[in-house]
Amino acid sequence: MEWTGEGLLIGVRRHGESSVIAETMVVGRGRHLGLVRGGRTRRLAAVLQPGNSLQLTWRARLEDQLGMFTVELIEARAARLIDDRTQLYLSQLACEHLRLLPERDPHDRLLGMALRLIDDPPDGAALARFELAVLEDLGYGLDLSACAVTGDTDDLTHVSPRSGRAVSRSAAAPYLDRLLPLPSFLTTRGNASPHDIADALRLSGYFLQSHVWGPRDIAVPATRDLLVGVLSRER
Repeated sequence: MEWTGEGLLIGVRRHGESSVIAETMVVGRGRHLGLVRGGRTRRLAAVLQPGNSLQLTWRARLEDQLGMFTVELIEARAARLIDDRTQLYLSQLACEHLRLLPERDPHDRLLGMALRLIDDPPDGAALARFELAVLEDLGYGLDLSACAVTGDTDDLTHVSPRSGRAVSRSAAAPYLDRLLPLPSFLTTRGNASPHDIADALRLSGYFLQSHVWGPRDIAVPATRDLLVGVLSRER
């Protein structure tokens, strides 16, 4: 078995004395792992930095084996990311989210969103949309199309923490202390204020904890709280 494709490196772990297991997100193939022989040498260690884009060739005798990667650098981002702490944290968080996905299941939309998060100027609204997209692809997407109570599609202001469905302003009024705010930019094309970004990241974080991190006994990524503070701050 053999294929060649372009991928984003999202994780590396040591294997034996000189090799590593590279975890990648590959166009058309999803999250894919492979052994890189000599991956801890000085030459390859500089290439195998999370956030870098690679040309990958995977080989294995059988399709369900771990297999081996040969790698070539396409785009080196690591040096640039080190100089910008916020962008570095965004890259790390995006990679952590992609590692939640099942192996070998294509998620090209999420890969594209992650690359934009890494390459574009820091954007809290884009991070919130990405986290909601991760939830959707994992099967826990929110329904923000209409009010769960009235069926109205306008003036949606809150989300039920139980059902993940939107609630309109009038239906939400008696239960504000039990509902999560729904920033308008998530349902329209409007701009997002710092307060809106904080609410959006609180919303996505709540459902990630409820459906993903909590059930899998995964700690919330350490960079996320730092990013919420930075990205929801008035500039």
